[in-house]
Amino acid sequence: MRRLVLLAATIAIALATPREASASSALELVQSARAHEAAKEDDLALRRYMEALSLDPTCEEAYLGLGSLRSRRGDLREAERVYTVALEHLPGLRSARLGRAYVRRALGARAEAMDDLLRGAEEDPAALRVLASWHAEEGQTPAQLAVWRRIVVRAEANHDAVLLHEARTTVRALLIIVGPADPVAQPTMDDKGGMRRFLQTLARRGG
Repeated sequence: MRRLVLLAATIAIALATPREASASSALELVQSARAHEAAKEDDLALRRYMEALSLDPTCEEAYLGLGSLRSRRGDLREAERVYTVALEHLPGLRSARLGRAYVRRALGARAEAMDDLLRGAEEDPAALRVLASWHAEEGQTPAQLAVWRRIVVRAEANHDAVLLHEARTTVRALLIIVGPADPVAQPTMDDKGGMRRFLQTLARRGG
């Protein structure tokens, strides 16, 4: 029995070691890629990120670095593809979903960008703040007001006095701008799906 236990342990170590070695090598390549980026050697950085992913297709840092670099170079479709592949391997990688949200927005896919931004983060004030800023940049004041009202609800629930003060102040200011266009007929703020559908409808309408 003892020999069987030792054999099983040896096999487990043998199986794990190559994977751990690959992960370690991938991280080294990521560090090299970052150094090339800092030196403005983007082509070499791209190559190192790709090499890292060929060694370890679950390397978070490689996906995020490659996606960011592609985006910075204006290769938005490639950046979107990188983040999509990352999410196929690592569905819970929030940074990849957020990166894809920004890329999709830059590509004009507003509804898809909003879905990425809010997926799993409907109650996250940080995500809601980003969404409010998007609406502000696009002149969608009624939608911006709806999001800040949602932030008020979350700030109250989280007992965040600083955020609550900011959110209420912002809501009052936006009410002056919106006037009769105040989206008072919006779905209940406790309905996450309804909230998302409402905001997506506004996005498609362009405000």
